Amino acid sequence: MASIKIIFNGNVIQETPLDKEVMGIGRKPDNDIQIDNLSVSSHHAKIITILNDSFIEDNESTNGTYVNGKLIKKQVLNNGDVIRIGKHDLKFVNAAIGENEFEKTMIIRPDAEGMPTNEGDAALDQSVGKLAAEIASADSGAKTESGNAKVTLLNGANSGKTLPLTKVLTTLGKPGVQVAAITKRPTGYFLIHIDGGEHEGRPKVNDTEIGIQAQPLHSNDVIEVAGVKMSFLLE
Repeated sequence: MASIKIIFNGNVIQETPLDKEVMGIGRKPDNDIQIDNLSVSSHHAKIITILNDSFIEDNESTNGTYVNGKLIKKQVLNNGDVIRIGKHDLKFVNAAIGENEFEKTMIIRPDAEGMPTNEGDAALDQSVGKLAAEIASADSGAKTESGNAKVTLLNGANSGKTLPLTKVLTTLGKPGVQVAAITKRPTGYFLIHIDGGEHEGRPKVNDTEIGIQAQPLHSNDVIEVAGVKMSFLLE
């Protein structure tokens, strides 16, 4: 389980586990992580945790929230990141992740042998990280009831293989051709178009192109991304 170490004048004065989806940080005692200092706003920021992923969001505080020295509004947290709030440092500790899971975009190439593979792409990294933070923020007040899901590939080099959807956000496709993401939300699973598709069009669900909004997925739907079809199964 991830935790926050509160550091003041170089000394760790408190460690709090992130055992709730939303943990408030601020000066008032109704916060989950209270920092009693006038430089800290009453409800300064919040940390949102979904599965192994944590995000920090500033609550329009007076003095701002910093991560590794950079002023932020929303930020995916990486193991070892230092959050600066007022005169206190808050060190984020999560041994479950050696590096930020959104720092390098994981592109599942359904047509490639030995999938999945890491395909570093700066633009996609930024898009996926921002999208993940927005999803976490929007869904932070509800509990997931969507169950477990997987996709089974229906064509291409890996036809017949099954991929479990274990992350909040799973990216699919070919960079530069067409990239989509399946997101796990409290209300279910959704398909979102992320990048590419100028010539290919948008990804399809049951042979119909999805729109700008996230497309809800139902068990046995057939998804098509970058020419590869896969069956979505909800358990």
